[in-house]
Amino acid sequence: MSIFLLNDQNIFPPPNLAEESGLLAVGGDLKPERLLAGYRLGIFPWFSKGDPLLWWFTSPRLVLFPDEFRIPKRLQRYRKKTSIAITRDKNFAQVIKACADIRRQAGEETWIVEEMQEAYLNLHQMGYAHSIECRIDGVLAGGLYGVALDKVFFGESMFSYVSNCSKFALIELVSYLKSMEYRLIDCQMTTDILLSFGAREITGEEFQKQLQSHIQNITPNGNWNNDIKNKE
Repeated sequence: MSIFLLNDQNIFPPPNLAEESGLLAVGGDLKPERLLAGYRLGIFPWFSKGDPLLWWFTSPRLVLFPDEFRIPKRLQRYRKKTSIAITRDKNFAQVIKACADIRRQAGEETWIVEEMQEAYLNLHQMGYAHSIECRIDGVLAGGLYGVALDKVFFGESMFSYVSNCSKFALIELVSYLKSMEYRLIDCQMTTDILLSFGAREITGEEFQKQLQSHIQNITPNGNWNNDIKNKE
């Protein structure tokens, strides 16, 4: 299949035309309108520094249905012994930067380059992108961020400076999404950690059907920030 070259219009080719690797298109920009148009179809940007802007639709797709979420028993026991303060949308910029920095510190390439950080910070300020933060004694210890459209949350990245803190952020995320009646979490890439929480793969075709069913509008849902939630 051909890789499509995007123009100035915020229009993407049909996701089912993506290559087996998931690569669908190249070019365009990271303006909010284009990002939102992509996410609505399950298409996301992913590229390294020095690369052209690449757009992907992977199949099969790892997803997590909030009602199928489960917390591993060992983590439940550990959670009871740990005192962590958890917040939502308290410091999005710090979280996305940490997601990039922790990969660089490990000697890995990161797709969360400066232009990506700026683009998602814009989405956050518009009420579309959100973060969960875990702090120990006031210091950021882990977290995650992603994009919310209607009843779907598209997870982007998570990090831990302290063991298991990204998992605690995930637990808080799912708890909040369930309370707000979200129906689907897009995990993008399959990992053993996410599988252990109940995530599973579905076909790209089924993923498209889920998005069509659960994204009826793309009105921003504002800031998720509230009082600090202390784990007991």
